[in-house]
Amino acid sequence: MKLLDPNETVLVVHGSAESALGRDRDLAFALQREIDARGNGHTYRRAVVVADAPFLERPQLHGHPTIAVGGPGVNAVAQQFVGELATAWQDEERSFVQIDLESEVKRATLWGMNGDATAQAIDAFIGQGMLDVFLDRIWRIRPSALV
Repeated sequence: MKLLDPNETVLVVHGSAESALGRDRDLAFALQREIDARGNGHTYRRAVVVADAPFLERPQLHGHPTIAVGGPGVNAVAQQFVGELATAWQDEERSFVQIDLESEVKRATLWGMNGDATAQAIDAFIGQGMLDVFLDRIWRIRPSALV
């Protein structure tokens, strides 16, 4: 049975570093709940939380829409994304939302200088409608889905 759809299932990746396993993992699960609620019960329109090390070890996951939670110092996926993604929002160079909606694989990283700043980035991502735009770009009706 297929559990993930690379066109619809969003991967929320938190860091494997001990300092990320508390707050950042909890924030990743909170973001998962937000995404799942917007999936309206569609089987694959949901999020799956995974740590950065297992994500990086499995290239088959790299084609999924991905949101990295936590900064580049504690999340290896965020470390990669920070240099590649445009900044869509920031607050006093403490909290950041970086996103790419134009590539085939949609990606974002939500991070801050500490746990509170990362939570602020996630709040901005959700509250300013960026999560809805991100999901709309992923979940819009594709011609191949109509066949």
